[in-house]
Parts: sequence; structure tokens; C-alpha cells
Amino acid sequence: MTQPKEFGLGDIVMMKKPHPCGTNEMEIIRMGMDIRIKCRGCQHSVLIPRSKFEKSMKKVLVAAPKKEE
Repeated sequence: MTQPKEFGLGDIVMMKKPHPCGTNEMEIIRMGMDIRIKCRGCQHSVLIPRSKFEKSMKKVLVAAPKKEE
């Protein structure tokens, strides 16, 4: 069984397929059953199901800083 990919709110992730504008870097701006990601090139945001996001995410490029409570 494969290890689940670790990602969090505010992370910059690389997707397997590029956005139509040409970049494949996305920022996670909302998490839940669906994940909203924003393109780092053209700032367009897309809401996709978590399962589809996990399949199409390649890796985390920049992890968001953890805020201390």
C-alpha cells in the first residue's frame, strides 16, 4: 500500500499536468472534501475533489510555514 501524500493549506504543489496557461505550480487555498487550488501563473482557482487532487498532485514544492498556537 502506498503512503498518502502529505500536503496542507498554503502549500505550493506541483501537478502532473500543467494548467492551460503553462505552469504546473498550484497553491492550496481551501481544504475539505474538495480542495481549491490557485494557479501560480494566472491566479485562476479551481475546486476539485480530494481523490482527484491526490492522484494528480506530483509533489509539494514549498510547504507553508506551520503557525504556532
